[in-house]
Amino acid sequence: MGIGYTTIMYDEESLFEGLSEFEACRYDGVETSLGEIDAVGQDQFSEKLEEYDLDLYCAMGEWLESEAAANRIAAGAETVAELGAPYVGILPPHRGTTTDDELQRYLEQVCDAAADAGVTPVIHHHGATAIEHPDEIETWLDRAPDNLGLLWDTAHHYPYGEHYPDGDVTDGIERFADDIEYVHLKDVAPGDNFESHVEALTRGERHLDTIFLYYNAFTDLGKGAIDFQGVHDALEDIGYDGHITIEIENKTEDTLLHAKRNYDYWHDIVG
Repeated sequence: MGIGYTTIMYDEESLFEGLSEFEACRYDGVETSLGEIDAVGQDQFSEKLEEYDLDLYCAMGEWLESEAAANRIAAGAETVAELGAPYVGILPPHRGTTTDDELQRYLEQVCDAAADAGVTPVIHHHGATAIEHPDEIETWLDRAPDNLGLLWDTAHHYPYGEHYPDGDVTDGIERFADDIEYVHLKDVAPGDNFESHVEALTRGERHLDTIFLYYNAFTDLGKGAIDFQGVHDALEDIGYDGHITIEIENKTEDTLLHAKRNYDYWHDIVG
């Protein structure tokens, strides 16, 4: 099991600076996107991974909202394999952008390509998408090819869990114990009317203020509502021994400081 960090806050020009920060903070691995790898070049990205002694855990694809997107993610599975990563990530389509039959066809295409490349496709349940609530996760894991696994995310489970608004999200870990391939950690500090924003996104109302206030609630580990000691214990209870990536996505200032704080917070829990 390794601890990773995402490059989501870094652009093409600062991506390699981010990798150096992750090494300085003693992370084991990194998650990035297929788009970022393409932007900086696969060979150069691979060289930097080696230079900073980081493993690539997952490369995320784009929102799975068209056949063209499915083609690009499917093609990226080979890139993921060549870089030695175990997972290619799939972001579900936003509500109303695809039909169920289209989504099933796209998932089958990506899963087939991942199988051919020898990597595991993982679906990232996500607010405001067609795979958001636990029942939707279960439906699509059953409907999709057998090699599709789950990228389980603490913050994206939080609003839809059995214990909301309490910070106990362990029901998600217990429910999907047999499907969790990979884990994202991030915290949530709900602001005013957070629940109404969540409900609006579930209805497909993706207004700018609603999206901003939903995503702006995501925060550093220990700065929000989620009980991460409980998360750790529940993962141990189900025998999870895979990678864990801390996904901080809206702390663009003092990125090194946030990377270090989050590493230290989780490391103190893990012991």
